[in-house]
Amino acid sequence: MTRSPAETAQLALLLEVSATPKPGNVDRERDLSGLRYDHFLAGAVGSREGLELAGEGAPVGSAFERAVAGMGCQEGGNTQFGSLLLLVPLVRAASGREVTPAGVREVVEGTTVEDAAGFYRAFDHTDVRVGEPPEGMEPLDVRRGSEAVPAVEERGLTLLEVMAASVPGDDVAREWTEGFERSFRAAGVIGGTEGTPSERAAAAFLSALADRPDTLVATKHGERVAEEVRERAAELDERSALDTEPEAVEAFADDLVSRGVNPGTTADLVCAGLFVALERGELVV
Repeated sequence: MTRSPAETAQLALLLEVSATPKPGNVDRERDLSGLRYDHFLAGAVGSREGLELAGEGAPVGSAFERAVAGMGCQEGGNTQFGSLLLLVPLVRAASGREVTPAGVREVVEGTTVEDAAGFYRAFDHTDVRVGEPPEGMEPLDVRRGSEAVPAVEERGLTLLEVMAASVPGDDVAREWTEGFERSFRAAGVIGGTEGTPSERAAAAFLSALADRPDTLVATKHGERVAEEVRERAAELDERSALDTEPEAVEAFADDLVSRGVNPGTTADLVCAGLFVALERGELVV
């Protein structure tokens, strides 16, 4: 019996949070202040209905809102908003066919104004840390949630167009405009790494964190801190620390947690990569 894409997406959410060490993020050995491992488990379970809707061909916006609403039915608040924003179109793209960059690009290019409205309504269900809106986009500030929907409809913006406007400060949005390039790259690292699923996901996390400054870190702590974290990850990645010096990565993880520095965007990308690797049979659980 094979898993449905929605079931694979849930498994990706569970594997991502269970992987360790993921510097600065909740994993099965680390909690953050007010945000615990069990909150992520509950969020993954709660997202099921929305993911199933995506797998059944429902509009991306409504499926995403339903997934976020279910995710938010736990005490920790936002656990996997960004991951679901990547997983929902990937589930749609994988339904009945192999998941590919071209397939997910077709899904996001087919999004509508109503999909954008669903995306905004999702912000009513949980608090999400985001930066200031780009110039000229103040009426479309996502922090307004459903109150911004009339402005979205008036401007006739599709969900892809909303993502494109958000790219400068949000690498999850950038995935939408660049064919999920980093998500598929993370899948390649996962598929090409030996070890348990946890070890392979952790290796993909370090690689992705070394690749670009994490945009959530930049939003919360500034670009200098984000670049410092990237440089430290790059040094550890180059030394293949997960194989030869695991204690160095553990120390990095503990340091970021103690400082409250959470590279959550990187975790979202790894979650998407896990989904792709699972769907392609490059990771077997």
